[in-house]
Amino acid sequence: NQTAINKFILLGFSCELQVQALLYLVFLVTYMVTITENVIIIFVVKRNHHLQKPMYYFLGNLSFLEIWYVSVTLPQLLFGFWSQSMTISFSSCMTQLYFFISLMCTECVLLAVMAYDRYLAVCHPLRYPAIMTHKLCFQLSILSWAGGFSISLVKVSFISRLTFCGPQVINHFFCDISPVLNLSCTDMSLAETVDFVLAMVILLIPLLIIVFSYCCILSTILCMPSAQGRRKAFSTCTSHLTVVIIFFSATLFMYARPRRIHPFNLNKTVSVFYAVFTPALNPLIYCLRNKEVKEILRKI
Repeated sequence: NQTAINKFILLGFSCELQVQALLYLVFLVTYMVTITENVIIIFVVKRNHHLQKPMYYFLGNLSFLEIWYVSVTLPQLLFGFWSQSMTISFSSCMTQLYFFISLMCTECVLLAVMAYDRYLAVCHPLRYPAIMTHKLCFQLSILSWAGGFSISLVKVSFISRLTFCGPQVINHFFCDISPVLNLSCTDMSLAETVDFVLAMVILLIPLLIIVFSYCCILSTILCMPSAQGRRKAFSTCTSHLTVVIIFFSATLFMYARPRRIHPFNLNKTVSVFYAVFTPALNPLIYCLRNKEVKEILRKI
């Protein structure tokens, strides 16, 4: 790299010690709850033969992703509260940025795959077992992970080539794209354009697939003759649709607009929501809205 500095200082949450102690406790509990919830979901899906279905296979993938998603940022943030020093080397910052963006992009594709799965289950129920085979499930999950990590590699490679010569302070609690780009002392227009275009691709294409899938699902549900059939069909989609709305509303706000207009304090607030609290909410949403999972958890 061509950087003139070899470390950054993460500003984090600059507040009184009492408030920092409260934030530390909240983030620690949230991290532990997130890990526990997602490990339980993976364990339940793996061990119960009633859940050996494509929908739960993708849910297991999502839970595995969420564990790493929070582990990329939260442990360092918790350590920073204790040490009162949030320094991070340039290489560690780029590594954190790469894995965080990779996992976020993977989740975008994975949510689109889950929407496609629900579309087949509701709109083509008789053909569903023949289409959504174990082989196709595996291929779609590999596509999600490979697509997310490949796009992130292109993004971070352009950012890492920029020259950073001070100030070293990143006004955030982890290395995110916007705060890092704004520290560059050279022309960042190419890196910014590449990042913006790829962000639109990885966000809008999965979002269009999700919208199309749910339009078809809604049309099929409305044509069902019985109210019970409509309720049952819609209940299989509500948890996924809730997660999609929460995730894409935050990520579109953060990554689908030019970098320089971002107010940093608002960035941090929104980032806390989608990087810390959303991974903790997702397992609850899936379990509370899913009768099969609730029944199996009750038995366990």
